[in-house]
Amino acid sequence: MSLNASHQDSSALQSRIAQAIGAAGGWIGFDRFMALALYTPGLGYYAGGLPKFGHLPQSGSDFVTAPELTPLFGQALAVQVREALERTQTSELWEFGAGSGALALQLLDALGDAVQRYTIVDLSGSLRARQQERLAAHAHKLRWLGALPEAMEGVVVGNELLDAMPVQLLLRQGGQWQERGVALEQGAFVWQDRPTPLAPPIPIEGTHDYLTEIHSQAEAFVRTLGEKLRRGALLLIDYGFGEREYYHPQRHMGTLMCHRAHQADDNPLVDVGAKDITAHVNFTGIVLAAQEQPLPVGQEWQLLGYTSQAHFLINCGLPQAMEQAPLQERALAAKLLMEHEMGELFQVLLLAKGAPWEAVGFAHGDRSHRL
Repeated sequence: MSLNASHQDSSALQSRIAQAIGAAGGWIGFDRFMALALYTPGLGYYAGGLPKFGHLPQSGSDFVTAPELTPLFGQALAVQVREALERTQTSELWEFGAGSGALALQLLDALGDAVQRYTIVDLSGSLRARQQERLAAHAHKLRWLGALPEAMEGVVVGNELLDAMPVQLLLRQGGQWQERGVALEQGAFVWQDRPTPLAPPIPIEGTHDYLTEIHSQAEAFVRTLGEKLRRGALLLIDYGFGEREYYHPQRHMGTLMCHRAHQADDNPLVDVGAKDITAHVNFTGIVLAAQEQPLPVGQEWQLLGYTSQAHFLINCGLPQAMEQAPLQERALAAKLLMEHEMGELFQVLLLAKGAPWEAVGFAHGDRSHRL
């Protein structure tokens, strides 16, 4: 995509969002703004043709994900996925938000006949074209869906999925909670706060001003899966915290962040459609949304484990795989484990339907008690 075309798309997207604000009476919640900025068909960040994923900004990419960094990530992940397929007696793998298709390729290569069908659920038409090209060797196993069927079975994988789901912003000011939304002022997007009955799921100590997020859409996603998944498991990898850490009194500026050309900033109201918008995940809220959902007997969600990405990948044999890899590959894979890189920032959560089992990825270092 040319710079000129990209600029035109950004202008068209801003006009679309401005129309939505006008139609809503001059104000929309940030979750609505974030959804439009990321997913407006043909114009939003994830719906456009920009590269997004890659090692370096020279490639035109904005950030790197673990499977883009090294195929050893998917190979280690496949150890847990294979066990989950066996334990749930299923043969279908589902991936939500498959990005460039890198993780899908790694899992399909590693799992072989254990996967009879690989279903990708993705809202982006441009990404789907890239995925089809990358996964051509496995075309006979693949299908793409834009929405969930009424019933499904299998193992569901979401790598950096929840962080891109729209969040609501809450601001405590003068002891009162307000919802932070977006309005228009002289043709530019500006913050505007309105009183709200909403509040974080736990009290925030102190009286200081405090900005944070709540994750209604991510929690609704897990509940929807709970209704539709008859048999199987859900494996989520993302950056985030348990509830007590997420809403710590010192985390007073929230976790909302934008990414462009491998640089981060905290202003989603500029360069709309040209950069990613994310927020960390409250994993406690995800687990509670799953466990508190009334489901038929035998189809309740079971928490099998929650730990750091480093512990998870070590449990799944990544260090042994690194020993057999070339030096450069080992150096890249080490970033998946290092505390100051991805090792501690990312967490892994495994939920399953039916009888629980001792999952290999959480054999050591399980942190479920921190949720």
